[in-house]
Amino acid sequence: MMRRLALALFLLACCALPAEAACTVSATNVVFGTYTGALLEYRGTITVNCSYGATYHVGLDGGNSGSVTARTMVNGAYKLNYALTSGSYTGTNWGNTTGSWVSGTGSGRNQTIYVYGKLAAAQYVAPSATMYTDPTITVTVSGGTFTTVHATFTVTATVVKDCGVSATALGFGNYTGAVNNASATVTVTCTNTTPYTVGLGPGLATGATVITRQMAITQPAGALNYSLLTGSYTGTNWGNTSPTWFSGNGTGAAQPLTVYGVIPAGQHPTPGSYTDTITATVTY
Repeated sequence: MMRRLALALFLLACCALPAEAACTVSATNVVFGTYTGALLEYRGTITVNCSYGATYHVGLDGGNSGSVTARTMVNGAYKLNYALTSGSYTGTNWGNTTGSWVSGTGSGRNQTIYVYGKLAAAQYVAPSATMYTDPTITVTVSGGTFTTVHATFTVTATVVKDCGVSATALGFGNYTGAVNNASATVTVTCTNTTPYTVGLGPGLATGATVITRQMAITQPAGALNYSLLTGSYTGTNWGNTSPTWFSGNGTGAAQPLTVYGVIPAGQHPTPGSYTDTITATVTY
């Protein structure tokens, strides 16, 4: 009787089958929030649970653009470029092939992997009350010992109107009493379709206005009259109220605007270096 029991236990141990490796995966959305043209970063998560010892690879597809190196969110005909990387915000671009995917070894419990989203600065696309979105990024977890599994997440951002402005110096050089002309550039970059105005202030001279601008010298005191114009050296005075300001519409690209400076002839100021500071104001 005891010999038959031993044989039954032996057969049971001999015929037991190893458990098949398996994985599950889930992901959170990448939500950049409000974009005004400044750099935005957001960290999402991918959660993988694979059998202990199972080697796995986590890949991300190209989503809306079809390209893992040129990802885009869209709103109608407009596009907003972004990137997904692994390791850090400056890490490796995350794709779905060897060298660009993320690999790991299962522990039999949840393992968190971070996906780093970056929305580069200075993209002046059209603002909209609705979001820009890449609606479906597919996460693929594959390996040689289990069935491939998938999850998806969405990438979103809301673009609001924004403008940036920069300017070059206007240097007249030497003034000898004859008319002296020089120009500078004010560069405006606004979100696509955003209307804007650019006004130039009166400067720092005491009592100066946008019509009677003056450069000044402090030691000894002195003043040199000049004008700032739009269109040409004989154009319209450029002020900071309608209709003397410049009006335009953003294109998403930098728009250079020429400021024409004129020192009238016939002035006899004290010799020296004359300066003024003009504030360019963009309203949108």
